[in-house]
Amino acid sequence: MFMLAGTAVAQDCVRDSSVEQAGFGVTLRIDNDMFGWDDQDQNYTNGLLLSVVSPNLTDFSNDPCQPAWMRKTSHFLRWLHPEATDLQNVVFSLGQGMFTPEDRYRSDLIEDDRPYAGVLFVSAGYNARADDLLRTTVLRLGVVGPAALAGKTQSEWHRIIGADRFKGWDNQLHNEPVFQLIHERTRRWQPAEARRGWGWDASTHWGGSLGNLATYANVGGEIRFGWRLPDDFGSSPLRPSGENMAPQPRGERNRGWGGHLFATVDGRWMVHDITLDGNTFRNSHSVHKRPFVADFGYGLAVTYGPWKVAFARYHRTREFDGQGDRPVFGSMTISRVF
Repeated sequence: MFMLAGTAVAQDCVRDSSVEQAGFGVTLRIDNDMFGWDDQDQNYTNGLLLSVVSPNLTDFSNDPCQPAWMRKTSHFLRWLHPEATDLQNVVFSLGQGMFTPEDRYRSDLIEDDRPYAGVLFVSAGYNARADDLLRTTVLRLGVVGPAALAGKTQSEWHRIIGADRFKGWDNQLHNEPVFQLIHERTRRWQPAEARRGWGWDASTHWGGSLGNLATYANVGGEIRFGWRLPDDFGSSPLRPSGENMAPQPRGERNRGWGGHLFATVDGRWMVHDITLDGNTFRNSHSVHKRPFVADFGYGLAVTYGPWKVAFARYHRTREFDGQGDRPVFGSMTISRVF
């Protein structure tokens, strides 16, 4: 796909000398409570996200170095574009998430535990960078319910690994189209020497989400320490600016080995979460969600040339009244620039 995309635009693509010459990137993220090493198989139990990241662009919708389909989509979504800056890129993603109660063996409706729910979505995200400031806007469109295929995906995976299957997927939320508009702003402090040897950096972020998938306001931060820190805006894959590759100045991509530890926190005031509040337009199973939720995560990231691999473990506060164990899950992200 990337070779065809590059061939289609090669004749018209003349990259400005002030921006990075690397091509498209791809990011694969897998979340699973099995990676949390806490014997949990419940709540946010699995997630998958595959993203395609553009090179640095001179224009979100008219840059000749984008494939035609990407230019047309960006032109249609031009109302999402942040204000023009010297460094900007676009990210398109396909993702799936699944949520389950604690007891996998009950086939009846478990009224005091979270609903079975699956989400399948596509998204378009736009990053605009000015030095150590990053603005990210993401639009997600998808479906919740049986059409998201979460039950079938989980059952097939459990069959492959020989695990017991969850028997209550007949009680999952009904089919419903969903949308989510996310905006986040990140401010980073990174000494120049941090990219050449041992060093640290820190960032803060704030933003929010609007939609029937989730509506919230959030704020948080991240700190990293290690060898040859990348010139990006964090390694936490759950955040919009952490799961993709932020635009970078020409010549700043790390060509050698690098590695760092990171710790992150994110707090959210939850107004709506369809996986807890249930369907918007039909009666369905729901629980009484808590208004404030926080994630604390920590992990390790390794970079080598165009590659970046990150492992993270997350602890989440209880999300609804009556919830048993606090959720613990892990995440693995693999990124490469072509």
